Amino acid sequence: MATERRARAKRTVFIIDDHPIVREGLVQLINREPDLVVCGQAEDTYGAVKAMESLKPDIAVADISLKGADGMELIKNVKMRLPGLPVLVLSIHDESLYAPRALRAGALGYIMKQEATENVLVALRRVLSGEIYLSERMANKILQQFVGAGTTAQRFSVDRLSDRELEVFRLIGQGYGTRRIAQELRLSVKTVESYREHIKDKMTLSDASELVQHAIRWVEQEKML
Repeated sequence: MATERRARAKRTVFIIDDHPIVREGLVQLINREPDLVVCGQAEDTYGAVKAMESLKPDIAVADISLKGADGMELIKNVKMRLPGLPVLVLSIHDESLYAPRALRAGALGYIMKQEATENVLVALRRVLSGEIYLSERMANKILQQFVGAGTTAQRFSVDRLSDRELEVFRLIGQGYGTRRIAQELRLSVKTVESYREHIKDKMTLSDASELVQHAIRWVEQEKML
């Protein structure tokens, strides 16, 4: 009976990441904790939401880059279909660009994969308690923006892109053509072409060649962060 009570006391975690090695590492990390247990995992948004509707975890840990729809779409789907389920984003992507977007979409925390493993556990417990988790650096940056200390000139041009436009921009930088992007995001080719035009306009790029060059350069810079 005591064992059953301890098992029931554990908070359940669902992991969404498209890298099996990352998922396995998180499973081992979390399952070593006396108060946490992984109840399921998925590599894409659609499979994750379906599984979580059945498993009803206490928290979801998700990457930004996923197969099919990205992590931003996952957060929005969770907010709509599983209201009350907290989401912690764990990603390699630069928090200065993605953390504010994730919070606006409905996540309660953002931590980069480069952080120490103990910080991941701190973030998990913080979000489970209903608090928001950000790195100290990111929290200070958001506070500065709130009080007006930041200037428009300090912001990257990609900040002007919507979440979906940024997703398309990232895939362009990874070498995906329009038709492949349409398949990946389950959109029509015409819709992707429209997104490409919006991106060019917002970033004041002259043609498709310049768009591809900027996208590739941006993706390479992200890898070095």
